[in-house]
Amino acid sequence: MLASVLKLPRMQLYLNFERPLAVPELDSFRELVRRRAAREPLQQILGSTSFCGIEIAVSRHVLTPRPETELLAELAWRWVETRFGKDAAATECACLDYGTGSGCLAIAVAAKCPGARFHALDISVEALELAQANAVQNSVQDRITFIQGAGLEALPEDARFHLLVSNPPYIPTGGIPTLQPEVKDFEPIQALDGGADGLDFYRLLAAQGARVLHPGGKIMLEFGDGQAEAIQSVFEKEKWIVEAIHQDYTQRSRILVGTCG
Repeated sequence: MLASVLKLPRMQLYLNFERPLAVPELDSFRELVRRRAAREPLQQILGSTSFCGIEIAVSRHVLTPRPETELLAELAWRWVETRFGKDAAATECACLDYGTGSGCLAIAVAAKCPGARFHALDISVEALELAQANAVQNSVQDRITFIQGAGLEALPEDARFHLLVSNPPYIPTGGIPTLQPEVKDFEPIQALDGGADGLDFYRLLAAQGARVLHPGGKIMLEFGDGQAEAIQSVFEKEKWIVEAIHQDYTQRSRILVGTCG
């Protein structure tokens, strides 16, 4: 935070460690400390966070990217590299990021894979404005089409994708009041609330996702603690082939990978 107040690179902060702070700098720093003491997330205070080695601006209008979502991004770009070639810029892989929020997933995969082209869908106009700014900041804006809408029907009628990635809302409605203040008081409820059992968006994607994918298309989804078995059942009932359930850094089941029939 101090580096942000002084508008110095972190290394310059260390090199000027003994310099006394001016009164305006102290006042600015105290305000940042006050905001953090009120449980405002550090990433929102600073205005950005690192995701897969790239800088992503965040605000109260989007979910702050989590480390486990980096695993989803990595699975996605490694699949694109394997399926279409690491440097195959001329070979387009059409991808959909459902509920893009800050745009972190689409931007990270597009940054790693020159051949990836994304549609990034979100219901929030404010989230899409921030996501578009993040795409420009990371020089991938020409390969991401941002679309405002509540569901897959917002996509162009003839849109078809090789890959669908998503970190949809998955907190059960009744569990939201029990979340940490940094989450329930500062992040958008519509990015958290997954319905009574947290599975509303998985049912939607299981029922409708195959129609926007090419035959054999891939789906990769993040989900919450303890939801793996229920989500696998939801997709298998809709005739998806669930290929894998991947664990996160704490060895909790976290990501479903499936293929449409």
